[in-house]
Amino acid sequence: MGSPIKKIDRIIERPARPGMVGDGFRVYNYIPGAGISQQRISPFLMLDFNAEFDFGPSEHVRGVDVHPHKGFETVTIAYQGSVAHHDSAGNSGIIRPGDVQWMTAGGGILHKEYHEQEFSRKGGPFEMVQLWVNLPKKDKLTPAHYQALGKEALGKVLLPDGKGEVNVIAGTFNGVRGPAQTYSPVHVYDIKLKKGGRIETSLPANYHTALLMIKGKAEVNGEPAAEHAFVLFADEGERIGLRADEDSVILLLSGEPIDEPIASYGPFVMNTQAEIMDSIREFQQGKFGQLD
Repeated sequence: MGSPIKKIDRIIERPARPGMVGDGFRVYNYIPGAGISQQRISPFLMLDFNAEFDFGPSEHVRGVDVHPHKGFETVTIAYQGSVAHHDSAGNSGIIRPGDVQWMTAGGGILHKEYHEQEFSRKGGPFEMVQLWVNLPKKDKLTPAHYQALGKEALGKVLLPDGKGEVNVIAGTFNGVRGPAQTYSPVHVYDIKLKKGGRIETSLPANYHTALLMIKGKAEVNGEPAAEHAFVLFADEGERIGLRADEDSVILLLSGEPIDEPIASYGPFVMNTQAEIMDSIREFQQGKFGQLD
């Protein structure tokens, strides 16, 4: 007997309307916008999906201007298009298709992100996910830093007969480890399946687990999941099986819940409202540094 199947709590269709983040990110918000509370999906706090969209060529570089973060991590996963970024600690870089940027905001940082200049000038399809991952209370004030995870650095599992691959960003998939260093146990997989491709894996029963159908459609533990559907699993059972009905791209997330209070206000996520007020004051006093 294998481990029991991880039951599906519910399958959520893509939200009806996208929203704009700055002028460069046209996103559908699944967490918490699709009725999934931050406690229910802890340690994941937010998921924005910029479904494939062509912004067209532009001499004006689209994006999000300078903004603060504190108390959590942002994870940017690029599928199509390229994003450049700068921060108040002097870091900068470009996230290209297949790359991942894991930014630990920790005790506070200023940040801006925008379409990479050459991509902006040419235009073309743009497709990204931004995920926010909470930090445990003991790590919320850790100094801000980045992990630039190029596609070649990701753990890789190739399926037989060219039926697909699993790129392991964080945690482990069937014994293959991803490069991201995390503050609490988290598994993040970028899964690409050809039509008919199958995978199976097991994740702890108590971990909060979900997947997003980036492209295509698949059977998830025997249930049909359409393109852009969000599958939220119940906290029981361990085994997940995927079978692609057509060429598919799937983002799978699983993490040990952080059983601590969540106090959030915009780009600040702490444990108490008093800490939120302190964070706002620190930002106003310039303690997150300077960024033009």
